[in-house]
Amino acid sequence: MKLLIIAGDCAVGKMTVGQEIARRTGLRLFHNHMTIEPVIEIFGTYNGRVVSRLREVIFEEFAASDAKGMIFTYMWVFDVPADTEYIVHVADIFRAHGAEIYCAELDAPQEVRLARNRTENRLAHKASKRDLELSDRRLRDANEKYRLISRDGEVPFEHFIRIENADLSAAETAERIIAAFGL
Repeated sequence: MKLLIIAGDCAVGKMTVGQEIARRTGLRLFHNHMTIEPVIEIFGTYNGRVVSRLREVIFEEFAASDAKGMIFTYMWVFDVPADTEYIVHVADIFRAHGAEIYCAELDAPQEVRLARNRTENRLAHKASKRDLELSDRRLRDANEKYRLISRDGEVPFEHFIRIENADLSAAETAERIIAAFGL
């Protein structure tokens, strides 16, 4: 069992790269909006407690399965200690079942991410991003409020890679991650 965490800022390409890795490796993709979107649809608004509870069940059941592994995407806010605690908790669920943990952090400038915020693939999988004006504003606001890029040594996993992917396709980025971790 493997757990690959793909972290990065809004619209950096986490889901799209995860889709490529899943296609090439047989790992299953669990992108963060797979729980966010249904909760918004049902409740009419984001409910973090419900999202967390849903994810917890999925992580526990998947880690106990005999699947090859999971790719989990997450917008990790490094200046909020609870985010690091959460990611370590997720990794611990998988470690308890003997999983190897990998983490890839993606980085691209804001102007690149604003362009990616409008891609057909993103909008098809993330209904809450379809109000482009609001989505762009949230992207900019997140960059003003939070530190979404790790500092050296801050990611607590032995198997870690950071990739600046502004000039890379999702396929090229996926290939680098697959090669780096032997996936």
